Amino acid sequence: MNKNLYICEVCGKEEMLTSNEAFEKGWDYPPFIGEFGIVSPRTCPECPMEETAWAALVLKHKTYSELSDKQKEAVQRILNEKK
Repeated sequence: MNKNLYICEVCGKEEMLTSNEAFEKGWDYPPFIGEFGIVSPRTCPECPMEETAWAALVLKHKTYSELSDKQKEAVQRILNEKK
């Protein structure tokens, strides 16, 4: 199975994992949480979803312009993911 780079949008942690390894370790990441190329949480096991760009947009009803620079970077990275 191919390994992919998993990046936590909250703390910045990075790991090279297969999708099954990421799921078993507790990463919130597609294909088990959301879809690639669609904004949804991208977090490691230690970080809360509440601090993600997804939470800001969906739960807190912020506009893109109201996101932090870090959250905007996460959105751009997610939109550029291979589907």
